[in-house]
Amino acid sequence: MSFENHTPMMRQYLTIKEEYQDCFLFYRLGDFYELFFEDAKKVAHLLELTLTSRNKNAETKIPMCGVPYHSAQRYINELIDMGYKIAICEQVEDPKTTKGMVKREVVQVVTPGTVMEESAVEAKVNTYIGALIQEDEHYSLAYADLSTGEINVTKMTSQDEVITEIGSLAIKEMVFIEKKQLELQEILKKRFNIVISLKDSIESNQEFEPIYESITQKINIEALKLLLSYLHDTQMRSLDHLQDAKEYETNQYLVYGQEARRNLELTQSLRDGSKKGTLLWLLDETQTAMGGRMLKKWLDKPLINRQEILKRQSIVENFMHHFFERADLVEILKNVYDLERLAGRIAYGTVNAKELIQLKQSLTEIPKIMTIIQMMNEEGVWDERLKRLDPVSEVRELIEEAINEEPPLSVTDGDIIKFGYHEQLDEYLDAMTNGKQWIASLQAKEREITGVKNLKVGFNKVFGYYIEVTKSNIDKINDDRYERKQTLANSERYVTPELKEKEKIILEAEEKSKALEYELFIGIREEVKTYIHRIQELAKAISEIDVLSAFAEVSEKYNYIKPNYHVDSQDILIKDGRHPVVEKVMNEQAYVPNDVELNKDKDILLITGPNMSGKSTYMRQLALIVIMGQMGCYIPASKAELPVFDKIFTRIGAMDDLFGGQSTFMVEMNETNHALQNATDRSLLLFDEIGRGTATYDGMALAEAIIEHVHNQIGAKTLFSTHYHELTGLEERLDRLENIHVGAVEEDGSLVFLHKMLPGPSDKSYGVQVAQLAGLPDQLINRASSILKSLEEPDGEHFNKQEIIKEEPTEQIDLFEGSIWSEAEQEAISKLKEVNVLTMTPLEALNFLSVISKDL
Repeated sequence: MSFENHTPMMRQYLTIKEEYQDCFLFYRLGDFYELFFEDAKKVAHLLELTLTSRNKNAETKIPMCGVPYHSAQRYINELIDMGYKIAICEQVEDPKTTKGMVKREVVQVVTPGTVMEESAVEAKVNTYIGALIQEDEHYSLAYADLSTGEINVTKMTSQDEVITEIGSLAIKEMVFIEKKQLELQEILKKRFNIVISLKDSIESNQEFEPIYESITQKINIEALKLLLSYLHDTQMRSLDHLQDAKEYETNQYLVYGQEARRNLELTQSLRDGSKKGTLLWLLDETQTAMGGRMLKKWLDKPLINRQEILKRQSIVENFMHHFFERADLVEILKNVYDLERLAGRIAYGTVNAKELIQLKQSLTEIPKIMTIIQMMNEEGVWDERLKRLDPVSEVRELIEEAINEEPPLSVTDGDIIKFGYHEQLDEYLDAMTNGKQWIASLQAKEREITGVKNLKVGFNKVFGYYIEVTKSNIDKINDDRYERKQTLANSERYVTPELKEKEKIILEAEEKSKALEYELFIGIREEVKTYIHRIQELAKAISEIDVLSAFAEVSEKYNYIKPNYHVDSQDILIKDGRHPVVEKVMNEQAYVPNDVELNKDKDILLITGPNMSGKSTYMRQLALIVIMGQMGCYIPASKAELPVFDKIFTRIGAMDDLFGGQSTFMVEMNETNHALQNATDRSLLLFDEIGRGTATYDGMALAEAIIEHVHNQIGAKTLFSTHYHELTGLEERLDRLENIHVGAVEEDGSLVFLHKMLPGPSDKSYGVQVAQLAGLPDQLINRASSILKSLEEPDGEHFNKQEIIKEEPTEQIDLFEGSIWSEAEQEAISKLKEVNVLTMTPLEALNFLSVISKDL
């Protein structure tokens, strides 16, 4: 863009804008942030602002819109929520002391992954920004929550694994090296609406080396460098609160993909995408924002280390045995603010005095928490966590000594620092106090001397202090008593030499005291910053205590029990298991519990029964019990003996992938394939109605082959529900498969679900009866019943395809009449006549034909 025809100010704007092409540039002009050209048009439309123009009288007008400086954060938050980036351009010189154009610079770039303002982030949700590196077949994902300073990095071996991890973390923004992983970028944008940011190259910064000095894998270090250099480029300020990076492998935790997260409704309801009706909703009895975030992390990554699970269980059990102490602790936790994000704002330089008071109040509660935990510490179950409870008393004492209990939001308007903290400030405060007392007494004195009862002493920022007399009382004032200062419509304003002198003392004291208070506040903030990492460690400890307390609250409220975990067995024994979320939603209605039993002789339960009877609920409740248990929580059952699972795979429900151009059946097959390729004998598989997305015989053949593959090749514990009743015959051929069904009875022509799992296969699917329950027209239901009856009877209006296959033809045309059969051909024909093709699986039929063809 040519700069020649523009004013110096617009040339400055265009020069800065060239460096931030992917951002909206908020350009500071006085008390407003202004936007110009295309930025102005887009933002005016997005935020419904008035679009005006600069150079209105010129031939080429410049589109312009703006927002007030003091309320700009609200507009910035809205744009960030829409997925845009904002470059904040400030005046970096004092206009009063600068000749010519005031220098301006971008001081921060705010993006969806780097928001820090309290109003822009959800209290109980992490806001992650990630960076991805690929080397050959290996990927490294580094991600951080800038508001808390948390940093993690993991190495993966497939794109699917990367997509699953990014989706589970709900990352808001991803950083890539320019022109790398273009296909993956598109997938992430379409599937998760992630904002993509690019860098030319990976840059090293010595400032950040301590953050990744403990990282062992080179590719992980490179991913961290990419992430940290992007944060450095965009934030342009101290990032002292960034914690040491934590390196992990995804298989260190219970693994489940996006399909399991969606199907099991762990964090989002399938109905409306909200938190209500999810496992997170059920478990979230946390009292602090940081505890809420920790709970979601534990839900995203349940444990697979048995000893760590037992440690969490022992704390929950301890809480369960100390009801009154737990109740006291819950009340105290309500007074603890978000220490993690307070630490982030301290490092960022955006914390205000009110937030320091919040920090002090939170630290005041820590000794109380320690006392309660010491009272509960039986058999040393709390020893490890007690060591991590650091009250950081130095910070609490500093804030107590220095900061007023109710300071203003602004840190530049004074009234922040306590009297007695700083000698020079005390002198200024004394001068202000005495001067204002003198002025207050001046009004009473002048009223008495002049006899003007409504005379008043006032102040404004333009004229300073003045004596005001109404026009009707001017004749009572001696001409030589006051100096005239200002004439108004209804009054005159005056000053006296003495008032001028007091005004000078007061205003100088106010100005100097505000400047000194701000300077002192900055010093206090910098001193507190040196304790950031201790505060962050304390925050983690409090978060864990909060979550474990929540587990105890939930477990007691809903009558959960502690599961026992096998050391080296994969047996499952659950007595009276319940679906925790459904049970809560049902409130006082009786939930019908069910048992689950799988052992070395029984890997697969084949579930039949009508729709709406509870097959899917039964399957989901097992998965939720597994996840809750491996988080360390108690579970909804009367007894439970469980293994520690490594992965959970689900194939439940019908869903297409419009972005990926995949049909419902293709999605079904992809999810099934993902499970079969990655499951181990320590995994849990939940397969619901596999094969229903294609033709009956295709679907049945696939379902049977999948069951056989799981049984013969994988050995994972599996629940498989189906309407293909023909599959129930597999129990006779597969040693470790057992049929169960959901009970249902017909009473007076109506279907009644028992919601109880019973041994053996179901006798029928009750599809017509379920349709009747759904409210389909009676005429339609009657016709469907008639058609069903004819299908089930060979001589009815409709005929059964199976009957035609079984029927012997009355006459067979011999296509090979007169031909001479070889001995091998005659033997093959004999074998064909002996076999019953109706009882063979597709795989068995193919194997049979292969053997015969080899002999011919």
